Amino acid sequence: MKHSLHIFLFFFLISSNGIAQKIEKTKSPKKAAILSAIIPGAGQIYTKRYWKIPIIYGGLITSAYYINDNNEKYKMYKDAALVSIDNNNSNQIVNGTTYSYSDLKTLKDHYLRNRELSYFSLVGVYILNIVDASVNAHLFSFDVSDDISLDIRPTSTFTSAGLSLTVNF
Repeated sequence: MKHSLHIFLFFFLISSNGIAQKIEKTKSPKKAAILSAIIPGAGQIYTKRYWKIPIIYGGLITSAYYINDNNEKYKMYKDAALVSIDNNNSNQIVNGTTYSYSDLKTLKDHYLRNRELSYFSLVGVYILNIVDASVNAHLFSFDVSDDISLDIRPTSTFTSAGLSLTVNF
């Protein structure tokens, strides 16, 4: 009697462990999105897509670098253009190169536009990080096995008979 109780408990623990593993195979898309919104890459950690984290931070750091670089150049050419206006549109020397007022205005506008595009890329990478985490959570338990099969079986009930068609993708 004791021996059969131990065997029963052993099989019960094994089967309950299988249930716990099935529950773990699903991830919450909402939780993944919130985690990625709070800390970029946290949703990828939650969905176990660790290889995407360097890509996310690479995109964020690169965008931040170009925001800073374009902002510094924008300010430099804007200040030189203002000095040129104050000196009756005289040519200005910036980093060893002489520029007219129209050249300075063109360069100022160019770096302003690039700074704005860099802000858009930063926001875009951040949003893609959140969307990616949510999609990964949706597809976390998606079966990617090579079993693509078609199973046709006869079925019957008390009132009818027929064929059951099962397609596994």
